Amino acid sequence: MRMSARNQLKGRIVGVDHGVTTSHVQIDVGGAVITASITKTSADELQLAVGKQATAIIKASDVMVGVD
Repeated sequence: MRMSARNQLKGRIVGVDHGVTTSHVQIDVGGAVITASITKTSADELQLAVGKQATAIIKASDVMVGVD
């Protein structure tokens, strides 16, 4: 798969929580877990399941940073 987004983090799915219209997918990338909110239809079409390899692809126009 070729894509313009440069922030691609390969990992393993550690959780998939399906709602009525939205699914939350947790991907472990080297010990850090990234959660993505995608449509339930997309999650079903991709056949996402715990233990399956996946890539978190991050495309954002803004990144916010906060400190205590």
